[in-house]
Amino acid sequence: KTAPCVRLLNATHQIGCQSSISGDTGVIHVVEKEEDLNWVLADGPHPPYMILLDGNLFNRSVLMQLKGTSRVSGLAVSIAKPNPPQGFSPGLKCPNDGFGVYSKDYGPQYAHCNTTVWNPVGSGLSYEDFDFPIFLLEDANETQVIKQCYQDHNVPRDGSGPEYPLCAMQLFSHMHAVTSTVTCMRRNSIQNTFSINPETVCDPLLDYNVWSTLQPINSSGKVDREQEVIIVATRIDSHSFFWNIAPGAESAVSSFVTHLAAAEALHKASDVHSLQRNVMFTFFQGETFDYIGSSRMVYDMEKDKFPLRLDNIHSFVELNQVALRNGSVLWMHTDPVSWMNESVQTQVRNLLDILSNSSVGANVTLQEAGYSQPLPPSSFQRFLRARHIPGVVLTDHQAAFQNRYYQSMYDTPENIRMQYPEGLSPEETLEYVTDTAKSLAEVATVVARALYRLAGGANNTSAIQADPKTVTRMLYGFLIKMNNSWFQSIIKPDLKGILGDVPQHYVAVSSPVNTTYLVHYVLANLTGTVVNLTKEECLNPDKTPNAEKELYDYAWVQGSLDPNSTTRVPYCVRSTVRLSKALSPAFELRQWGSTEYSTWTESRWKEIRARIFLVASKELEIITLVVGIAILVFSLLATHFINAKADVLFSIPRDPGAVAY
Repeated sequence: KTAPCVRLLNATHQIGCQSSISGDTGVIHVVEKEEDLNWVLADGPHPPYMILLDGNLFNRSVLMQLKGTSRVSGLAVSIAKPNPPQGFSPGLKCPNDGFGVYSKDYGPQYAHCNTTVWNPVGSGLSYEDFDFPIFLLEDANETQVIKQCYQDHNVPRDGSGPEYPLCAMQLFSHMHAVTSTVTCMRRNSIQNTFSINPETVCDPLLDYNVWSTLQPINSSGKVDREQEVIIVATRIDSHSFFWNIAPGAESAVSSFVTHLAAAEALHKASDVHSLQRNVMFTFFQGETFDYIGSSRMVYDMEKDKFPLRLDNIHSFVELNQVALRNGSVLWMHTDPVSWMNESVQTQVRNLLDILSNSSVGANVTLQEAGYSQPLPPSSFQRFLRARHIPGVVLTDHQAAFQNRYYQSMYDTPENIRMQYPEGLSPEETLEYVTDTAKSLAEVATVVARALYRLAGGANNTSAIQADPKTVTRMLYGFLIKMNNSWFQSIIKPDLKGILGDVPQHYVAVSSPVNTTYLVHYVLANLTGTVVNLTKEECLNPDKTPNAEKELYDYAWVQGSLDPNSTTRVPYCVRSTVRLSKALSPAFELRQWGSTEYSTWTESRWKEIRARIFLVASKELEIITLVVGIAILVFSLLATHFINAKADVLFSIPRDPGAVAY
């Protein structure tokens, strides 16, 4: 398996990598330690070089050296195993800087991570622009094939260059978009206006947010202004240096799995439909790229394009990175600027007290991060930009991230300490309850109990309990193998093609992506109700009496395999789960240079591929060319001579028996 680095663009920059239009070629050189770079950068007699780089050397220092030379034509990176112990994050030290709530007008002392650098190991590599292709080699067999070719043909002998033929590699990853989103979207617009066959050069990053409510609301109408709603939020996307390689175990999956488990636990409470306040479970897509999903939901609320208004929001609880707790501690982050408002302070204080009280008896200790520190990067910041809302962000870190692999290909199950005994079958692995699952279930239990209290629940909360078995299934499905029996049973029959093997959580440009679909159907499965409807009734609720289609969504799902059979037992699920657009308002408003909203786009390309082959020396190539030209000249002369003498060479001889008188 090979993954390329591709080009992304925003209002002002292009980032990522690309090859020339015909691909970039170079002689392979294996770099396993920093001293090997000398051959590539100075000593090697056969530039340009195509480097096979050990994953432990894939860092900013090395790449900046390679970026500054013409002796490198491309890079193939072998993944490091085990994960680099020093940590690796190609993201920014200050994620989503400039698009959160802190600015020169709101808490300027907290802007640009002045107080807290959230991602200190962030190298910013993902936000650099490289003019050569970079590919990730995930398959050790592919790496070995390239190394073997290098060892057979390219290993320097006694300090001098190897003899021809040499092993070379060619990488193709030419990108169509250049400069910025402003430029590429303008070109798209011109193409669409004047061309019969328009060729799009870039696409906005977009998808859908997933949301549902504890008590059903009219999705096509508006909630009463007096109705108060508590929003629970988390992100469901991640990112890394390489395209569609975004495992996001700690940065995304740990939080949205906890969120899903809390939703299930709260729905099981006996009196949820009589609670004073409603609860909205929200899963934002595209948050890695300057809060695409949350900024769009806020925009829709402001423009009356969403059932809720900002005025309906009673409070906001966000689950951020929660899997790497130090002991049992979970940190509660609040906004120090809105804290200065007395009424907001009272509501936030109440929110913190309810959360703290809900952790009594659980193996979770909630502590306040302090009022001298801003909010970490979070969707809540986009809501605060619009209105002072009481809210809290729950994380496993007080200040800098515990996650040393933020936005990288190493943010894997191993990073959140998921471990399974050896020898388990896939089905046994799916059901095996890991320590990580137990830990996240404890957090989900605390969150569910706190939400019950916030919504006005007065009964004992000891019965509200998240299920570790559900959590372990979700972790397995979202981190290890999507194509498992549980996911197969809860999706629609026509969606079974989305169940690939290794899950990735990149937002992408074609929507909905697999993660969105699966969060949708997992949430429906955990919070919905199985109803006794036929397939036709389930698929056409408009024609079904008492279906209340404005309040509910209906899904005809595959169901589990019938015991001792290969057929499934499908059924109809009724839930309050909905999708809403996660496309930045900048593209709706055609403000491609916006500094208010995300402007990220992804370049299009024709092909991504790689090949290795042997190349001959320049001398042999020149000799071959000269001989070829000589043969061509000789053949032209011979053809001319034969054509000129054709009447002699090809004349028909006379019949000797014929006599003329």
